[in-house]
Amino acid sequence: MTENAPSRRPDGHPAAAHGRVGVLLVNLGTPDAPTTHAVRRFLAEFLSDPRVVNLPRALWLPVLYGVILNLRPARSAKAYEKIWTAEGSPLLRHTRAAAQKLGIRMEDRAIVEFAMRYGSPSVRERIAALMKAGADRILVLPMYPQYSQTTSASVADATFDALKGYNWQPALRIAPPYHDDPAYIEALQSVAVSFLATLDWAPERVIISLHGAPKRHLAQGDPYYCHCAKTARLIRKAMGWSEEFAPLAFQSKFGREEWLSPATDETIRALASAGVKRIAVMTPGFTVDCLETLEEIAIVARQAFLSRGGENFAAIPCLNASGPMIDLLERIAVRETAGWL
Repeated sequence: MTENAPSRRPDGHPAAAHGRVGVLLVNLGTPDAPTTHAVRRFLAEFLSDPRVVNLPRALWLPVLYGVILNLRPARSAKAYEKIWTAEGSPLLRHTRAAAQKLGIRMEDRAIVEFAMRYGSPSVRERIAALMKAGADRILVLPMYPQYSQTTSASVADATFDALKGYNWQPALRIAPPYHDDPAYIEALQSVAVSFLATLDWAPERVIISLHGAPKRHLAQGDPYYCHCAKTARLIRKAMGWSEEFAPLAFQSKFGREEWLSPATDETIRALASAGVKRIAVMTPGFTVDCLETLEEIAIVARQAFLSRGGENFAAIPCLNASGPMIDLLERIAVRETAGWL
């Protein structure tokens, strides 16, 4: 056969789409509905992941199935009810919108899909969809700016597991954390400046709140705390804030062991007790608004601050599917698919 001769499959060879590049955005996940049953199913998958709770299974699983899944789902369902929209979960809605907008930006270069690490659409399902559409090179982009074994590593686990059953596996890349990417800091700055300009008051403090993690993870080699601290430092530099004006804090503590500190709720109470009347909270570890930002911060933390004498409280929105967010995702996708596109 000459070099320019058309290729031909052998007789009986199965059809196989190929030659495309896929980009898969992966977020944490959400229940399918704000109901006790749906939340229990979601939490069972989430909290049984050894990456999320890396305690001995013989100790943890009896607690999970004997206590937590009998008590927490009803309480969490009520929290989800407060933020649920006509389009469903805010996390799902914003992640879908970001994927759609990125897909339009990259329609001539790559197929863009999104998945949830827990719940649906699953990583396995969306990788299968990308391969069916002809993607034999796939970039998995975890939507977690700061690396953590509980999030980023779990996405990698799910990705590798999803490919185990395939005889023809795609080439695979997993995007690195982007906690200090200039485009990420610029996006946070843009959204924060725009939002703060809409307020008719100026905050006395802006708390930079990120999701907490057990303190022992740091000793185990997880760089999460260091990534959070660097993100906070770069935000302060971009915004012209001091560390006193914009302290770093950690939210969403779960369980009794020692977690990263200071805690966001304790920081808010301390500021109120010190006479601070106006605060804002920025949540740069969450790329899209979700239960932790819309209920834990915008509702519960607000109520706690106002009930202790605070006068003004604002939750700065996440990047969501804003223009700066799509610019960031496109920049990461193009950079991490170098040589493919």
